[in-house]
Amino acid sequence: MAETTGTIDPSELARFAAGAAEWWRSDGRFAALHRINPVRLGFIRSRLATHFRRDPGSLRPFTGLRLLDIGCGGGLVCEPMTRLGFAVTGLDAAGEAIEAAREHARLAGLAIDYVVGTAETLAAAGERFDTVLALEIVEHVADRDALLRSLGNLTAQGGAVIVSTLNRTLRAYALSILAAEYLLGWIPRGTHDWRKYVRPSELILSLRRHGLRPKEIVGLAYDPAAGGWSLGPDIGVNYLVFAAR
Repeated sequence: MAETTGTIDPSELARFAAGAAEWWRSDGRFAALHRINPVRLGFIRSRLATHFRRDPGSLRPFTGLRLLDIGCGGGLVCEPMTRLGFAVTGLDAAGEAIEAAREHARLAGLAIDYVVGTAETLAAAGERFDTVLALEIVEHVADRDALLRSLGNLTAQGGAVIVSTLNRTLRAYALSILAAEYLLGWIPRGTHDWRKYVRPSELILSLRRHGLRPKEIVGLAYDPAAGGWSLGPDIGVNYLVFAAR
């Protein structure tokens, strides 16, 4: 078994670092994230606009607020959040991913503070943000509770947290691993470890323990007939949690 350091699992880190050049290829190894991104972004924008009492129709409704994206990868969420007015910090332990993110932001003319490091290191430095995102990262860390503790520490009073992850159900195993990895080839084999998936009850208890108050949980499901993703009540596979401090 690979040695672990804090929240970082070296085997997971190496896997994502190896694909850093493909972050912005919509048909590459991160194609699945490109497909779900519009739905995730819609959820983030609408819930944060309500939470911070901002005009959802504004082009830059979140001007004056700071946002941290933990496990930001190549910046697929950081860039649209910057365009919405947030002062964005993108954090990832994979230096290769951060370099790809910086280069793409440079070409797009966006000012984003990309940092190589871990959530616990940033929290220990006393950083605080109005919004903290942890999207598709909970199921890849070595110490889930350490990550969630850092979420609480990094979120300013009155701030918000959004987590998206996979439920530890047999259906999630069948769809996200057997189907997505082995049958359909949507994502590289070995991307997920079902044992690291987290049940909503476990996630909610951990968030509460670390000073965060869950306010909403919603499922994210793929509709084969429509060929797209949508939000709904089914949290049996993918789901998002909105919480406040």
